[in-house]
Amino acid sequence: MNAMSSKPEDQRRIQELPLLYRVSQILDQSLDMREVVSPVLESLAEYLDMKFATLTLLNRKTGDILIEAAHGLSPQQARRGRYKLGEGVTGQVVLTGKPMIIAKTSESPLFLDRTSRGKRPDTSFICVPIKVEQEVVGALSVDRSHAAAEVLGEDARLLEILASMIAQAVRLRRTAQEEQERLSAENERLRAELRERFRPSNIVGNSHEMQMVYDQIAQVCKSAATVLILGETGTGKELVAQAIHYNSDRANKPFIKAHCAALPESVIESELFGHEKGAFTGAIGERKGRFELASGGTLFLDEIGDIPLAIQIKLLRVLQEREFERVGGTSTIKVNVRLITATNRDLQALVQQGKFREDLFYRLHVFPIYVPALRKRKADIVLLADYFLEKYARQNHKPVRRLSSAVIDMLMSYHWPGNVRELENCLERAVLVAEGDVIHPYHLPPTLQTAEASGVVTPGNLKGLVDAYERDLICDALKSARGNIARAARALGSTQRILGYKINQFRIDIKKYKA
Repeated sequence: MNAMSSKPEDQRRIQELPLLYRVSQILDQSLDMREVVSPVLESLAEYLDMKFATLTLLNRKTGDILIEAAHGLSPQQARRGRYKLGEGVTGQVVLTGKPMIIAKTSESPLFLDRTSRGKRPDTSFICVPIKVEQEVVGALSVDRSHAAAEVLGEDARLLEILASMIAQAVRLRRTAQEEQERLSAENERLRAELRERFRPSNIVGNSHEMQMVYDQIAQVCKSAATVLILGETGTGKELVAQAIHYNSDRANKPFIKAHCAALPESVIESELFGHEKGAFTGAIGERKGRFELASGGTLFLDEIGDIPLAIQIKLLRVLQEREFERVGGTSTIKVNVRLITATNRDLQALVQQGKFREDLFYRLHVFPIYVPALRKRKADIVLLADYFLEKYARQNHKPVRRLSSAVIDMLMSYHWPGNVRELENCLERAVLVAEGDVIHPYHLPPTLQTAEASGVVTPGNLKGLVDAYERDLICDALKSARGNIARAARALGSTQRILGYKINQFRIDIKKYKA
């Protein structure tokens, strides 16, 4: 009898094997659950006499249980299937973690029919939880034709197996996603650490444009490649060259500089390659040139675009053969020098004009680095200004500690044709003429003291100058008080009414300081 009674169950479980195999294949096809859930529900529909099937997932942040995938429901119906924990059959299953079987949907108050499927006496509803490591993350449910309790129990058992397979796939994908996020965060942390560790100590700037320069320095410094540094005058090209040298394997060797535009054409060859005794009038002894002095280290040639064509030929030979002769000499000198050059000129235009050799250009243009103008990295202006302020206050033994708000506005609005060098000169002058501990607009050079920059017209009379000074003091006080007029008035030894009148008079935007 027992063998006879168990035979239908065994037969059913044998019939389940193709379904379970098919579902396992589907779950292995993609890491994106949204791509595999619908095919799983379709395979289930082929096996069970079901009308509808849904997979719902719990949103832990909102507490909502939403339909992630559905079979037999329209998109509008699926969107209506939203439950809270403990609400309806689905909410109870997700809350308790236990399966539920509703023999007849028409007789159960728990079956809410949010998706408008209809409560019918000939329809049964089965819902089982999806658990990932004992945590209920959702539910799998089906609507099927009414059947005996034994059949519904077997269907619930099958759904629990499928829910377990889905949960295993979710767990694997969650683990893979967490590992990917961990690796991504670790990589970003390492990149940030490397950027901070490598960041050249001689260069000030945190802007995105300068981070790109730092990355390029990091890429090239350990190699022996020739570097061409491009940028306007005063951007700090020599600092970049120093950063490359002192972060390279040649850091303990000489770093020799030569400014090609400053060397007269008559002596530039001797300066670079040296000369023998008696090579020309005044050559009273043997002299080593910059290439020999830089042996084993780095030679930095600034303003390479101004080098004469005759010297360009000899320079090309040094780059290609790593050898040269001194002026007036016949013996060949081998040299191991890394060459870094810089220019503020358009070398390609000079090549087209016949003023610069094309073959030399390509030898120099192995690894170009563009240093941005200060107006293109405005995020660094205040940082640089603070650096120069501290530097020259310390050098000149002045108590200057900070820039006023109006000065910062003027620095940010100026176009800086002289770049960082001009900014440094402005701050050095301001520190020298400052009497107290704050730099005010009238301490800056006349080129920066414009009505547009300071926010107030300052005619060359006493009243205008006093108004400008008074406005600057009020702005400083508001900045320190974070826009609190009463506190700023106390700091200035005035009253809130008088300060409010002055704020209106000078058209000061109080919101800027509150922010």
